[in-house]
Amino acid sequence: MKDRLLKVSTALGALSNLALWIAGIGLVAMTMIVAYQVYMRFIVNSSPPWTEAASIMIMSWFIFLGAAVGVKENFHMGFDVLLYFLPAGAKPWLRAISDLAVFAFAAGMVFYGGELALRGWGVRVPVIGLPQTFTYLPIVLSGFLMCLFSLERILLRAAGVNVDDVEADATMTAD
Repeated sequence: MKDRLLKVSTALGALSNLALWIAGIGLVAMTMIVAYQVYMRFIVNSSPPWTEAASIMIMSWFIFLGAAVGVKENFHMGFDVLLYFLPAGAKPWLRAISDLAVFAFAAGMVFYGGELALRGWGVRVPVIGLPQTFTYLPIVLSGFLMCLFSLERILLRAAGVNVDDVEADATMTAD
């Protein structure tokens, strides 16, 4: 069971890397679109109408994909402050509760984001012409990825794999 979970974890790591690459490409694309918009507006004095809507849509994609990667890499919000005050035996329980809360929130993203995406299919973003669904789809996709990544952490922890300890940052150690 543990070996199977570790293989799945490796595959999810590759999926996380893919999401991170897509998010990075989106960041570069958005930066280029905004630079083009600034150039056209202030140098040519003729701003294209599609650049703002396109950059906002791309931004939502890379932000939500980046948030999903944050769950995989354990860079998401949690109960970290409480971990310093609790005994060592309580820490895995608190981390498991945190992962369950992330899973529940992500499931809500999938459900309610899916409703928004379905309702937006018949509505077009005026200057781009795409269905509004493409604006809400990153909520659904990243929620699904967050569900996978938090479930992975829960199952690995239950199988006895240490998923919580990260290497201490040299600036955080007290001498």
